[in-house]
Amino acid sequence: MKLHQSKVKNVNQFTAYDTTGVKVNDERFEGSVLVLPNEIHTWRPTSFADLTAEDFAALLGYEPELVLLGTGSKIQFPHPLLYAALSSQRIGIDMMDTGALCRTFNVLTAENRRVLALVLHS
Repeated sequence: MKLHQSKVKNVNQFTAYDTTGVKVNDERFEGSVLVLPNEIHTWRPTSFADLTAEDFAALLGYEPELVLLGTGSKIQFPHPLLYAALSSQRIGIDMMDTGALCRTFNVLTAENRRVLALVLHS
């Protein structure tokens, strides 16, 4: 699905998504990806079942105020022990489908929020 271009400048914005990947600023990324307002990285887990506590603990270095986890076409919820490192630092985490993640990230970055998006595609 193509998203409408926003007027936000100098921050990453999701511009499209489908079942195998996303576009950020019209650049396509397939597989799992970590997106911050000003950075994009590949992310180690290749599927929801591949998530570990270490994957979430590694996010602390980015100092997000909120983490969005996109789990594909349907919402899946990891066990709270997996993201306990985030919770212990009072960093919020929201699970959602990929489309909702893209829309939510775009709104939050437009508000200058320190949001981190994790997109899982297998």
